[in-house]
Amino acid sequence: MKQQLTEPLVARPQEQPSIPQSDPLPSLLITYLYVGHFLARWGTRMWDFSVGLYMINIWPDSLLFAAIYGAVESASTALFGPIIGHWVDRFPYSKVLRIWLVTQNLSFVIAGGTVMALLVYADLKLTNFYAFVFLIILTNISGAVGVLSTLAGTILVERDWAVVISEGHSPEVLTKINSVMRRIDLFCKLCAPVLTGLIISFVSLEASAFTLALWNTISIWLEYWLFTSVYKGIPALGESGQRKLSRYLERDQNETRSNLLSSEDEDDVEISQESWIKRRIKQFSRIPYVSAWRVYLQQDVVLPGVALALLYFTVLRFGTLMTATLEWEGIPAYIIGIVRGVSAGVGIAATVVYPILQSHILTLRTGLWSIWSQWTFLLLCVGSIWVPNRVLSACMLMAGVGTSRLGLWMFDLAVIQQMQDQVPELERCVVGGVQSSLQSSMDLMGYVMAIIISNPQDFWKLTLVSFGVVTLAALLYTLHLYRVRKHLLHFEKLTPFLKCITRSQSANV
Repeated sequence: MKQQLTEPLVARPQEQPSIPQSDPLPSLLITYLYVGHFLARWGTRMWDFSVGLYMINIWPDSLLFAAIYGAVESASTALFGPIIGHWVDRFPYSKVLRIWLVTQNLSFVIAGGTVMALLVYADLKLTNFYAFVFLIILTNISGAVGVLSTLAGTILVERDWAVVISEGHSPEVLTKINSVMRRIDLFCKLCAPVLTGLIISFVSLEASAFTLALWNTISIWLEYWLFTSVYKGIPALGESGQRKLSRYLERDQNETRSNLLSSEDEDDVEISQESWIKRRIKQFSRIPYVSAWRVYLQQDVVLPGVALALLYFTVLRFGTLMTATLEWEGIPAYIIGIVRGVSAGVGIAATVVYPILQSHILTLRTGLWSIWSQWTFLLLCVGSIWVPNRVLSACMLMAGVGTSRLGLWMFDLAVIQQMQDQVPELERCVVGGVQSSLQSSMDLMGYVMAIIISNPQDFWKLTLVSFGVVTLAALLYTLHLYRVRKHLLHFEKLTPFLKCITRSQSANV
């Protein structure tokens, strides 16, 4: 019985005794990795916070422009996410690194420039409507391209490099790298909105857009040097890249050989209609977008992935829509930035708590406790709907969203680690791309919902729908845990506890 209770919840290749222990991780290069990740994420988080405020100032008293931008950004990731993952897997790490950094930083520079033009020439929609529309379209496109580039970097560094660097070491090494990377992201999510909110409140919106463009212009050079140093300094990264490229080359040769044989068979007049249909289906399944989804759906972690993606179908987060709504409610930008920063601080706490909790109850059950704790804190947001005082209602909404980040980010880490542990190396980036695509699809549905319900007075309707989706996600993950473990709670551990309480009550009587 004791052996059954202590068995690992998920399979971990790193725990196999046949894998030799690697040399200690080079601390300087790991620091370079973390600093480069910080620089890349800071610019992205500045844009994530600011874009909602830009849009509601460009088109006041409506969530329409903010929702349209969110829909464009989410749709681009949903459509191109699997292809991005496939591309990261197919190309050498050095090439992916260059394209990612140049495209991401250049896109945000362009976005900052177009926003400055829209804010400086506030009457442009009246004096030159076509120029106004062009700048809006350019802002949406450049922002979406910047987010797609960020996705490529996330897949490369967080989903692939982290696993390769930790190979041959104990599982705690991967847990630590994941936690630190998420902590850096949440630190940027904490401090970037605070700084940007202060610039907007005490200087101007135009100054914040200029700061965004300037940051991305300067940081790209340091980011490239840091990541290149990590790639050249850790041989395992180069070996992993060559190994994947050789495997893809071998697979392509086998597929080419199979296609030639199929072409010869097509010359046979006795070929049946059924086999022709099968060949067409097989050719269709080889399309990168389709094959990526096929690979994803074959994974054992598909239910946790879907549950994590459902959490993106929500307005209960400090994203574009909620930020714009709070601005409409009269909450100052610097207050929104501070509260959003506190929310990110709760998320940082989650990256500290997660390794401790995971070491005691392991990854699978950590995810269960995490998602239900998020659900519990979000009850405060539902309660805010019936509070008549607008300021108190907004405070309850922000408090519920902020505290729920503890469960959200622990659940995010739990699902990511399950994918890292259970997805094969050759399919890791593809699965990461599809996961991001699925998350963006849910995000897109949230923005479409906000386009339909664009009046900030009806934000309570979006709140109820979001809470219902979180409930569905929690139930799906609970089902996955039950399928894997065949139980949800250790009732055999609960029995001695109940007996102890019964004896204590009997003694008192």
